[in-house]
This record gives sequence, C-alpha cells and structure tokens, in this order.
Amino acid sequence: MDTPKDASFAYQAVYRYLVEMIEASPAQGEQKLPSLRQLAQRLGVSVSTTKYAYSLLEDEGRVYAKPKFGYFTRWVPGPLSTGHPPTLLDQVFASARQPGMLALSSDAPAMLLSLENPLLMIERELARLYPRSLSPLYLPFGEPELRAALAEHYTCSTANYWQADQVYIGADLHSVLELSLNALGLEGTVALVESPCSWAILRQLQAAHIRVIEVPLDADGRFDLVALNERLRQEPIRLAVLSSTVNIPHGSRMPTEDKQLICQWLAERDIWLFENDTYGELYFTPQPARYRDFADRQKLLVFSTFDKVIGAEAPYGYVLCRGHGPQLQRLFLKRAFRLSPIRQKAIAKLFTSQRIDPHLHKLRAVLQASMTRMNTLLDEHSQGTFEVVIPQGGASFWLEAKHPVDMHRVFERLLAERIVIAPGELFSQQGAWKQHVRLSFTLDWSKDIAQAVEQLARAIRHSP
Repeated sequence: MDTPKDASFAYQAVYRYLVEMIEASPAQGEQKLPSLRQLAQRLGVSVSTTKYAYSLLEDEGRVYAKPKFGYFTRWVPGPLSTGHPPTLLDQVFASARQPGMLALSSDAPAMLLSLENPLLMIERELARLYPRSLSPLYLPFGEPELRAALAEHYTCSTANYWQADQVYIGADLHSVLELSLNALGLEGTVALVESPCSWAILRQLQAAHIRVIEVPLDADGRFDLVALNERLRQEPIRLAVLSSTVNIPHGSRMPTEDKQLICQWLAERDIWLFENDTYGELYFTPQPARYRDFADRQKLLVFSTFDKVIGAEAPYGYVLCRGHGPQLQRLFLKRAFRLSPIRQKAIAKLFTSQRIDPHLHKLRAVLQASMTRMNTLLDEHSQGTFEVVIPQGGASFWLEAKHPVDMHRVFERLLAERIVIAPGELFSQQGAWKQHVRLSFTLDWSKDIAQAVEQLARAIRHSP
C-alpha cells in the first residue's frame, strides 16, 4: 500500500483496509488482527497511524484490545444465532461476501453515489480542530451536533417538529431497535408489519419475542383495509412497523388517504407506530406523504440509518421519539455506545453545510436511471418469466415468477454460476412470497449484468 501524499489521510486508508479485512474474513468467532507494528510495515505507514485506525474501530465496537496480545475482532452473534445449520439468509450473506460473486441481492443504494469522500475530508479537518485527547470517551445518546442536525432535518413545520433531546444514536439499526423495543415495554407483545418486510426488522422482532402479524401488500402497494381493520379489532396489537414513503422491499407507495386512515385507527387503539425511514428519502417523484404526517405524536418512533444515503463509512442507526425519554435515556446510558465523536461531527457537517439535500436529489436521479436500465434488461431477457411492477423508489424490483418455481433450487443453481439472489421468502416469517425474488438495481454496472439477468430468467424457466 502506497503511503498517501497527505499523511492525515493515512489513518482513513488504514481504517478502510481493516474494515474490508474484517468483513471478508470467513471466521465466525473472534480473530486476531495484525499488530500495530506489523500493520504499519505492511501498509507503509507510521505506528501512530495504525493506532488511530484501530482506535476508531474500537470506538465503533468492531474490535477490542487484549493487553500484551494485541487487537481482536469483536464477535457479536445475530439476534437469532443458534447452533443449527445456516439458514437461507445466512447462505445469502455468506455467498455475497465471497470473491468473484455477483450479488443481485445487494442492498446498498449509496454504492451508486456516496458521500464517503466528502465525509472523510470533513473528518480530516475536524480531527485538527478537536484533538483526540479532548474528546469524551463516549456520548451515550450520540454526538450533540449530530442529534441537533437530525432534529432540524426532520422538522417540517411548527406543528411537526423535533428537538435534539428526542434523537438517539447507536452503533447500528439492530442496536437502536433493540433498545427502543425494550424501553417502550414492547418485548413479548404483538406487532403488525407490512409484507413483504425487511428481514432485519423481522429478525429483530423475533429476537424480542414479538408475535408478528403480516399484512400483505397488493400489486398497487395497498392493504385490504377491511381485513386490516378487522385484524386491528381482533388482535391485541401493540406495535405497527410501516415504511415511511416507499414500501420496502416491495417498491410501491401507499396512497396518502390510506396512510391517514391507518394512522387514525392506530391512534384510536393506542398502538405504537414504528416508521421505517431507512429508504424514506429514496422515492421517485412526486414526494409521497409519510405516516408521521398523520400519526399520534406521542405514539410515534421513527428509525433509520445513514449508510443507505451516505455510504458504509456512516453505519450508525438512530431513532426519533418524543415520549418515554427517561426510559430511552436509561437504556442508552446502560449500553454506553463508544462511537467516534469525530465521525459523528463529520456526518453532522454534511447536514448543516446543506450537502445532504442536493446529494439526495442526485441520488434519486441515479437510482431511477439504474432502475430504468434494469427494467430494460428484464424486458429483453425475461421472456414472460416475471411479473414486473415498476418500483416507485427504493433500490430493488420485487419480481413474481409467472409459474410455480422452487426458488431454493433457483438460488442454488445461480450460486453455481457465481450469482447471488434474494428469494422472496426471506421477507416473511410465515413462508409467504415463495414465488418472488428481490432484484437489486444498485449494482456494479461495469460487470455483465445483462448476462446475469438472462441466467436468472433461464434458471426460473427451467426450475420445476
């Protein structure tokens, strides 16, 4: 590795090198990492540079130091980790990380247009202004500047505003959802979710011992409102988890009048609304209404992450919640997240310097162009294999096979051709959507995507 011309960038390059090393490792448990001196010699940088890179990873909870032994990865089992054979989801993730694989299952909108370079440049400048010795060991609710920036970003009127002390930042989406469910006393209750639903949300609800009621979306992205109202009347539902703008991964949009009616029903029954805003900004025009525009403000929690918009260098999760501040503060204090203050300050600067909104405008345009490009390939190669509905935002198509298919066999056949797909059943706890597949259009278009789409269509056509 060449030493960067500006040494202040060196630790960022070492940090990225270590992240890629950790993520590429096939090991399931903790593993020893190179010593400070070994890494410095390997990469041609100073020991102090490698020390700072390791410190960033330590703050983020990815590694820890053993006195006299060096640095080790910190192994955190998933919420459903067991000693059983790997699940389909485990196989999808493990396969997608293998070298040479083409992941049609990817979920990274920012790979098409990220803010990682500006983020790291801002961090470099801030590191000069805020010496590490003056930074607090941890800020349990998140860096104050970032919390204030998020509150301002989500405020849209005098009737619908947020304050910094209503924002909580954690290591990732899993962490902030876990703490929120615990703080609000929702563990072991009943939740209603749109279906298909994000696998990450389904796993987190199951980890909290929450019984999940899946309400299917039709092709237009709507619920059967009569059936939904009946479910709300009959079941002891305490929580509803719904996508803010575009239904994810379905790609459709719930009509405004439906959202308003659903919020009315939830408020009448004192049901918490958890609004999933991870793709909330990634809609195609016009801008849809959000559930939070109509929800009971005291029974609303909005959750999201930065990585879908900024990139992998901003992995933190966050929630906004007006009520139950003491309970949330107590649990966030107990967890005591060690997140890099400088990285959080840099993310805050992206918001306060007015870079986020222009970036979102460009990212939406790039996503829509990529979606159109993928749709053209589907028209050319599917030969009637799929039912294709044009997504209204997000980063993927939700495809339905037109004849009965064993999608497990399709998955395995494509793995042999070094292609990874995300079968639809990953997005249901109850075995629904077995004839569906989520097809990403946030891809490395320098690869032969057309051939991959043709192979996908052929595998489905020839599957029993």
